Order: sequence, then structure tokens, then C-alpha cells
Amino acid sequence: MSAAEPPQGANSAPAGGSAAAQPQAWGDHTSVDSSALLEARDLARHYRVSRGYLRGHAIVRALDGVSFTLDQGRTLAVVGESGCGKSTLARQVTMVEAPTSGRLMLDGIDVAQASAATRKRLRPDVQMVFQNPYASLNPRRTVGALLEEPLVIQRRGSGAERREAALAMMAKVGLRAEHYGRYPHMFSGGQRQRIAVARALMLRPRLVVADEPISALDVSIQAQVLNLLLDLQQELGVAYLFIAHNLQVVRHIADDVMVMYLGKAVEQGPKEAIFAHPRHPYTRALLASTPSLRRGRLASI
Repeated sequence: MSAAEPPQGANSAPAGGSAAAQPQAWGDHTSVDSSALLEARDLARHYRVSRGYLRGHAIVRALDGVSFTLDQGRTLAVVGESGCGKSTLARQVTMVEAPTSGRLMLDGIDVAQASAATRKRLRPDVQMVFQNPYASLNPRRTVGALLEEPLVIQRRGSGAERREAALAMMAKVGLRAEHYGRYPHMFSGGQRQRIAVARALMLRPRLVVADEPISALDVSIQAQVLNLLLDLQQELGVAYLFIAHNLQVVRHIADDVMVMYLGKAVEQGPKEAIFAHPRHPYTRALLASTPSLRRGRLASI
């Protein structure tokens, strides 16, 4: 499916901003919002790859002019098929990679143009929860050591204070004090993801990038982890950039939705508007392909 050309006079509504009646579609750009916690303006990330012997190089446009805003305490869900640029966007937001062009504003500071010292200062404000809890935790370290590691790196508190902070965070995510000295292999997948969530929150970040955080878990555990994320957001006021492909999960957790296709944001807006009145053909295709008990077969696309 190819992305449609933008219609003339399309309505726009900023993702992460106020609730609008209609979603934003076909690459419309939002206005600059100085009050937003995170703002991307025409963000692009291109990779130069080899085409083979004596065939030169090609440019892969993993991100190609993505714009959005995310306010404090809200959740922006980024959805799309594999290869659409979701994980590349996560690497830009977490400052793992620098964008090829465009602006990425974190609390009013353009991290794309910031100095190394400024990025170092900003990194504790942005943390990440990875998809696979089995691979994201060091199997040779105890839960206590894993949770205290961010505090050690940032040189925060004494040993006793770090231990107290780790135990307090364990309680917030539903882990008991006796788990402090245990190793990751002694836990279930859901418990490991709780440990990963606790580690991401140890520095009290303002933004957490959650890259498909429940897709590797049993279906019976997914709802528990989602509800945990919602409870922590309400308690701590943290914002989520939630990357997912399951639209039922997005419907449960998101405030705003951005649909990506071939490196572009083809539609974005409040969750209710995206689900009720999708404007882009690719968004309609995603919604039509979502399994439902209310219909006997998938709608025609």
C-alpha cells in the first residue's frame, strides 16, 4: 500500500496536545508548542548502506520528516508495521543516535544541536523499557544491584540511600523486599518486566520510552503490566512514548496516537478520533486487520 497524497485544506490536531475533534493526517505539521515536554519538528534519520560490489550506496530513510508533541503526564502511542521507523524514533528520543536533520526539543532544549555535556545532563530525564525482559536484565546481577546501578552511575546518594530507594521502587511495582537479593532467572517474565520498569524509573525521569514492553509476555500478564504503567503514570506524572503494534493495547493506554508508515507520520491525533474517524488508508487498514469478536470476518480494505 502506498501513502496517499495530502488533500488540500486537511484539518490538523497536535498529538499530545489538546483533544481535537479530528485526527491529523497525511503529514500535516503541528505548530511549535513551547510548553510541550517533547517536540519533534521534521525529524529525519537516514542511513547510507552499501548496494553491493561496484554498485555504490543507497540511502535508507528510516525517519523522514516526523513531527509531533508530547505533554507531561500523557501517553503518545506510536503504531505501525515492522520497519516503519518506530524503533529508529525511539533511538532518537533516547539520544542514542543523532538525527540526520530536524529538531528534537526536550523541555525546550534542542538535543540534536546540544553539546555533549547538555545531552549528558538530559539523559537521566529520558529512560527506556525494552521489549524483551529476558535480554534486558544482566543475569549476573541481583535485582538490588540492577536498580541501584542508575543511581551509582549518576553518583546519587550513599549506599544506604540507594538501597532504600531501590526497595521503595520495588514496592511501587509490586515486588517484595526479599526479591532484592535474587537474580533475574528466578523470576517470571512478568516479574522481570516489573524489574525493568522499576529500573527505568529509579532516576525519576520525566519521559519513558516503552518499546513494545508487553509483546514478549503471556496474554494473561499483559493487562497487569499495562495497569502498572498507568498507575505509575498517575502517581509520578511521567510521560510515555509507547511503541506498539497491538491496537487493542493502544486503545487501553494511549491518550494520543501517531501512525507511522515508511518512515513518515501519516496520521496523528487524540485516540478517540483516530479510532472513530481514521482518515488515512493505512490507518483504516490497521484497524480493519485488528481481530474482533464482534464481527465474523475482516472488513474489506
